[in-house]
Formats: sequence, structure tokens, C-alpha cells
Amino acid sequence: MIPQVIEATYAHDYVIHLLFADGTEGDVDLAQELYGKLFEPLKNIETFKQFTIHQDFHTLCWPNGADFAPEFLYEKSRIPA
Repeated sequence: MIPQVIEATYAHDYVIHLLFADGTEGDVDLAQELYGKLFEPLKNIETFKQFTIHQDFHTLCWPNGADFAPEFLYEKSRIPA
């Protein structure tokens, strides 16, 4: 099953706190992931903060078309038990 982001809250810097439909939650630091044509603009922190949750794909997305696979976010944000 593909993870679904149901809530996303800006934490600080390039860190977003995520809650997934299965109850998993955690912080994802995307600072090292912002390279390439679509992601470079997100290095501007005000642009980075403009994320939303895509209503069809249930993942983070930005107005410029940038997004991350929900599976990637799930693995990157899980808090070890």
C-alpha cells in the first residue's frame, strides 16, 4: 500500500512534520533533497513553506509542480521505536 500524507506542518528550516493515514508520523528534513530544476526554487524558505498536500496523490507538493513520492517521505520521516 502506498503511504498517504494526511497532515503536514512546517517545523523549521527545511523540516516538515508529517502524519500519515496509518498513524505513522515524524519529521522529514528536505534540506539535502533540494537540487534540480524543480527543487532549486524551494531553497528560498518562503517558497518552501508554500507546500500543500496533493488531494489525489496524498503527498507534499508545491505550486511550481515539485513533489516528493509519498514512499520516500514515509521512509525519511519515520521515528524509530
